[in-house]
Amino acid sequence: MKITEELIVNKALELGYENCGIIRIDDMSDFAEKLRERIEKAPGNDEFYGRYFRFANLRDERPWAKSIVVCVINYGIYNLPEHLKGLIGRHYLADIRLDENCKEHKASVAFEKYLQSLGLKVETDRRFGITSMRWAAHKAGLGIIRRNNFFYTKNGSWVHIEGFLIDKEMELIKTPQPEPCPQDCDLCISACPTKSLSEPYTMSPAACISPITVREPDLVNNSYNRLMGEWIYGCDTCQDICPHNAGKWLEIEDFPGLDALGAALSLENIVNMDYERLADMLSDKFFYIEKERICQWKVNALNAMRNSYDEKYLGTIKAATNDTNERVRGMAIRVLEQIS
Repeated sequence: MKITEELIVNKALELGYENCGIIRIDDMSDFAEKLRERIEKAPGNDEFYGRYFRFANLRDERPWAKSIVVCVINYGIYNLPEHLKGLIGRHYLADIRLDENCKEHKASVAFEKYLQSLGLKVETDRRFGITSMRWAAHKAGLGIIRRNNFFYTKNGSWVHIEGFLIDKEMELIKTPQPEPCPQDCDLCISACPTKSLSEPYTMSPAACISPITVREPDLVNNSYNRLMGEWIYGCDTCQDICPHNAGKWLEIEDFPGLDALGAALSLENIVNMDYERLADMLSDKFFYIEKERICQWKVNALNAMRNSYDEKYLGTIKAATNDTNERVRGMAIRVLEQIS
């Protein structure tokens, strides 16, 4: 059987992907210039952005790779617990990357096996992406990157992008459907609580709520902690405010296990829960906070309690001043001082 671009793309669509395109490995080379632009516009983030230069030169580590099959799939169809909106990012609540029970993950596994059945050598990375997936999807013509840095299709930014390296020279570039952002629109920039998004198409990771919630080892003294609102894992502010996302999240299906998880989660429950149970419940699904750093959840929840203080939180905050973890105790003491 002759392996054609159309054959591969049609299989992706058959499995439920919204769209699929194929780019050559060398098409990613200009990603290095985009990284240099980011570093220039967001001083102090050299280390963060520097680690991604490898994505522009995939041949260095994989000389066999010749093309990237890029797929996008819409995940903005799931019912989300109302009380977790504004606390945990939508992408993480409906994370399709590693959940073997969701249909999108099954489609991804089936598609990889299909490519292998064609005799192709294939490599992917479902957890973090095989390259800069937004830039790869842009190069494949599957949508556009908007001024808030997120990738959009006709379904808004609520899409997941996957890439599959293959050892065959192929190319199939689509024509993007979405209209570009109006030049005078700055809603996402104006809405960013920490001004991490300070101008179009740039972002300072050091000020962005999403990485702060999962990587900040000293949130007690972080200068942005009072600006984070109730976010405890991720942030959707610049996506929620975007007019191109209006009405795009449909909530027409249940995500496997999310109802049960939502019923067990609240700011108070997170702080009061024992560490073993908290790790068992959260570390696999929300894998950016590993079991060894599970205390981050309690620190983040205490910060959110302070930022949206209600008298019902007082007992939980006081109890946390005696927590077994030093970071949690420190945050609880600071919060108690500030609300008093």
